[in-house]
Amino acid sequence: MNKTAVIIIGVCLTILFGVPMIFRGDYVERSENARQVIIISPHNEQIRHEFGEGFAKWHSRNFGEDAEVVWSVPGGTSEIRRMLQSQYTHALEIGNEPGGEADLVFGGGSYEHTVLKKTITEVRNGKEVSITISAPVFFSDEMIADVYGENSIGDVTLYDPEGHWYGLALSGFGIVYNNEILEELQLDSPQKWEALCNPMLLGKLALVNPAQSGSVTTAFEAILKNLGWIRGWEVMRRAAANSRYFSASSLKPPADVSQGDAAMGICIDFYGRYQSQAVRNADGTSRIGYIDPPNATMIDPDPISLLTGAPNKEIALRFMQYCMTEEAQALWQFSAQDSNEDGLGPDTWELRRMPIRRDMYVLHMDRMIDQVNPFESARPAPYPDKNMRSFIAPIFSGMAMNHHEDLVAAWTAIISHPAYPETVDIVTAEDVDNVQLKAMLTAFDAMPTFATKSGDELSMESKDNRKALKYGWMRKSDWNENGNLWHVESNGTETMRRLAAEFFIHQYELVVEESVSSEHSQ
Repeated sequence: MNKTAVIIIGVCLTILFGVPMIFRGDYVERSENARQVIIISPHNEQIRHEFGEGFAKWHSRNFGEDAEVVWSVPGGTSEIRRMLQSQYTHALEIGNEPGGEADLVFGGGSYEHTVLKKTITEVRNGKEVSITISAPVFFSDEMIADVYGENSIGDVTLYDPEGHWYGLALSGFGIVYNNEILEELQLDSPQKWEALCNPMLLGKLALVNPAQSGSVTTAFEAILKNLGWIRGWEVMRRAAANSRYFSASSLKPPADVSQGDAAMGICIDFYGRYQSQAVRNADGTSRIGYIDPPNATMIDPDPISLLTGAPNKEIALRFMQYCMTEEAQALWQFSAQDSNEDGLGPDTWELRRMPIRRDMYVLHMDRMIDQVNPFESARPAPYPDKNMRSFIAPIFSGMAMNHHEDLVAAWTAIISHPAYPETVDIVTAEDVDNVQLKAMLTAFDAMPTFATKSGDELSMESKDNRKALKYGWMRKSDWNENGNLWHVESNGTETMRRLAAEFFIHQYELVVEESVSSEHSQ
């Protein structure tokens, strides 16, 4: 994004999201002297209510004064990150002190919060001025050890060692499904990601645009890291072909699956579990199920970050401290009807999240709604690569969203071919003998290559190539005067999406053409 565009966006955001209009949402009646903490969050109303009420009670009890949370809910995590990047960049550009409008970002994945700690640099009056969106916070070693213990789960850290973010809950990613629809289709409940590829699910899946949802991007990342680059994209392409739509909201798939508008969808764990609970029958059964594919998901922290320039820093730090307490951690998993007299548990809503404190699973497993201990099931991904994530949005958009009708047409031609096997398993070119069908599947699953500065074409299949392509195409800081990028556009990610879209539409046309040729030859 060039500087002029950044300024324009920044001005628009300042007008659109300026105080007090940006901070819409939940206001709890307190005394006129209640101290406020302003929190930007993608979290739903239930989480905001429980943590807002819980903090107010905790703060009054521990500090003898009223406090309230003022929530800002401008969109999903990715949208929040882009909004803050524009605001802080604009402030540096015009010489204003960055921040001052909100105190904390609460919620989203570790990736988004890691981006917030990256340095933003602008040149003002001939001098470079730098800032980070999030500010480091350091609690005592004793407190950190008590809350987190070892700083890891699987191959993921629980908090940023440099203090820019702290995980407060753990999230898994998986499949939400409608038992009644699957029974009608004579399909078993899903056990692995490949279940999304079943041809009988054509037009019956609910997916979300990864460019608008950090949680869905992480779900796709889990597929790639657990299945590998090639197999992962084979799965995602077939799932996209089966999809009814690509929503902007990660809340829509579980809702549509619950209503019977879709058979399955991809979502973050607590959305799926909450939806299952919402329609539970008196006997404990539910038409909605949710599963983290065994040994094939990711466990990711849901963090909180202090914003640079926070206007209410003291209260913000207290809110962070509260969220790490046993009292706050109990909000994630305890029943609202908990009969214990210790005061632990939510006021109204059962949140169905996994606490991040290890000791909660030792001390209180019997009181948790979901009998799941992520610290026991988490494992390192078999195909670890931090650079995979950068390509998900542009490749998926080019592959599925820009030409969805063509993708569906190609997929329909493949599954309608007389030689297509009757199986619930994923079918690739290696699995068939028919010459035409093999050619169709080969074209369907082909992946684009991208040019280096010297003109060589690199595939994304290898880890080394993905690293080279990421730094050659997407380092915005280098593209301009330095001329280090491998393209002539100002936005390498968008250029990659456009080139990918051109490649995929050509491949889908080849599939359909081969199908027509096959029909004529019979």
